[in-house]
Amino acid sequence: MPQPGCSTLLLNGHLMDLSTPQVMGILNVTPDSFFSGCRVQAEADITARAQQILDEGATIIDIGAYSSRPNAEHITADEEMRRLRTGLEIINRNHPDAIISVDTFRADVATMCVEEYGVTIINDIAAGEMDSRMFETVARLKVPYIMMHMQGTPQNMQAEPHYDDLIKEVFLYFARKVQQLRDLGASDIILDPGFGFGKTVEHNYELMAHLEEFAIFELPLLVGVSRKSMITRLLGITPQEALNGTTVLNTISLLKGAHIIRVHDVKEAVETVRIVSKIINPHLL
Repeated sequence: MPQPGCSTLLLNGHLMDLSTPQVMGILNVTPDSFFSGCRVQAEADITARAQQILDEGATIIDIGAYSSRPNAEHITADEEMRRLRTGLEIINRNHPDAIISVDTFRADVATMCVEEYGVTIINDIAAGEMDSRMFETVARLKVPYIMMHMQGTPQNMQAEPHYDDLIKEVFLYFARKVQQLRDLGASDIILDPGFGFGKTVEHNYELMAHLEEFAIFELPLLVGVSRKSMITRLLGITPQEALNGTTVLNTISLLKGAHIIRVHDVKEAVETVRIVSKIINPHLL
């Protein structure tokens, strides 16, 4: 379960308690995300998905407009911003108090989402590698920043992932990036090991086996394994059939110290958090 020393996040002047893990629900305003169940573009669908995420108990809506699945089409910043504006206007209109995270690697897009729509978290799959201005932007905006490890880009990350020492390389990567952010004055940094991003099935399970070791950073840890290929390839199933495998890995992640789990299936994830939390602390209601 979550480690001491990283138990809160500052969100728009309010503290989010991470001593009990939080659930982040995925809302993709894209036409080509790998899991069709959370792919929405029409206003009615975006409205319904946002409502579903909150009704089922998630505390964060993670909205993304750039598909980062392997070999995904690279879209322009203008197109990404157009899609996000549509989604954010709908969410703000219907849920003005919702905690929203934007899934983007572009500094200009992050700035627009925070300054124009009040987005509270930036979720960057590239940890500043795909936009050199992202770190200074995060420091200036003073919002929590999710920094993910990825080898390569979404277009080539699964071509031939290779590591001489996976855990050592991921840890050194984060140590360097965290120091860069702190030197710029950024705070509230969240680490995401990047399951499925520039990693083979074997790499993903090795990373999961060592997940509790990320506590050394004393930073919140986000895990996103929902319906990913580390499940489907191992079991020979489709993403539509991968809910059970997702729940298994989410359970392991929580037991190994995850503070936030990013999911397509919110209800099941919330139930998983409640059960694991009860095991850790039987006196919880």
